[in-house]
Amino acid sequence: MKRFKGLAILLVIMLVVSAFAIGCAKKEEPKKEEPKQEAEKVTIRFAHWRGEDKQAFEDLIKKFNEKYPNITVEQDISGSEQYQNKLQAELLANSGPDIFTVMPGARFEAIATADAYLDLKGEALLQRVSAHLLLPGQKDGKQLAVPYQLVFNDPVYNVKMFEEVGYTADNLPKDWEGFLALCEALKKAGYTPILFDSEIGPGQFINPMLMNNMPSGDTLSKVQTGEAKLTDEWFVKTLSQFKELKDKGYFQEDILGTKKAGAQALFAQEKGAMLAQGSYMMASNKAANPNLKQGLIAPITVPADQMKYEGIHTATFMFGINKNSKNIDAAKKFMDFVFSPENAAAYANATGQMLTVKGVEYNSEELKAQAPWVEKKTLFQPRYTITVPEVEKAIVTAVTDVIGGMSAEDAAKKAQAEVDRVIKK
Repeated sequence: MKRFKGLAILLVIMLVVSAFAIGCAKKEEPKKEEPKQEAEKVTIRFAHWRGEDKQAFEDLIKKFNEKYPNITVEQDISGSEQYQNKLQAELLANSGPDIFTVMPGARFEAIATADAYLDLKGEALLQRVSAHLLLPGQKDGKQLAVPYQLVFNDPVYNVKMFEEVGYTADNLPKDWEGFLALCEALKKAGYTPILFDSEIGPGQFINPMLMNNMPSGDTLSKVQTGEAKLTDEWFVKTLSQFKELKDKGYFQEDILGTKKAGAQALFAQEKGAMLAQGSYMMASNKAANPNLKQGLIAPITVPADQMKYEGIHTATFMFGINKNSKNIDAAKKFMDFVFSPENAAAYANATGQMLTVKGVEYNSEELKAQAPWVEKKTLFQPRYTITVPEVEKAIVTAVTDVIGGMSAEDAAKKAQAEVDRVIKK
């Protein structure tokens, strides 16, 4: 009995000690949540030359900031004439914008040669652009830039004037004689058939004038290697056709004194039937004259059965990322955002520009007018296959020389002499 009593006392003592120990133990405080680290604030510089697109990009940037509040995007806009020189100088100094745009051809080649581009091969956004439209931004197996705008470098025409002389989108001329007949009909109706400026006109209009005259789509690129010459029949013929248009009075007076803006103003005022520039002018033409209805036409310079191409296209306004940028991840995010179908549609419909991005829904009359041209057989702008600036200048100057009164043969000889000088350097 005493034994059981002792055990009971021992048990009580153990329980008391355990309770005391538990009571004295330090209470475990609840774990505090670690404060979430805010994403690092960065500012990226986005350089381009399209001042008319400033508001459209501001709207996109505002939307981008809703998704990425830590990334500030600053637009750096320069005029198209000074843009390339400024960009090259900065990139060569291993500085410059984080993300920038460039034209295809010699301008793209200059930046690529400077080794300033980040290779974008493998980026998801490339799947949103058709493979053939990515080609202008490729070099040495790398995707250095991605075209954003799809431009048709063919004259814009006034639908009302064309209909007045019996032409619609379904019966546009399919050969050179037909194009001359159209111009003559317009002239007799009291209209200037073609408004042609001396600022960008020669470099634009020469593309559709050349497309079917050249032996192949890459003939201009062969001029700078000596494989083709500007004194060959195809180029002399093209210059002679420019001269024919001028001699027949199908251009306005004082061509060499007419700048790009002047030609556009005349077209918007319905002083001429065709504007020898390109689809990129349609939105601003409409803004200047809301009642203007427009279409696109390319001069076919050969008999109908010899036509290879129906017009000219350019995949341009190419986005690239500076490989020396300290904010490459932020630049990639912005570029990916801009190339999404939804955001591309917002830009397209705000600016009137057709884009390379798949799945974009267009809602403006001008863009709907361009849509059928996506299905036509068009040639990439021949002038942009030239990578030597002096050669490009010689070709464009030849057009100006003919407009100024020089014979096609002499203008071609002069241009080839300049090419020969450049090649021998």
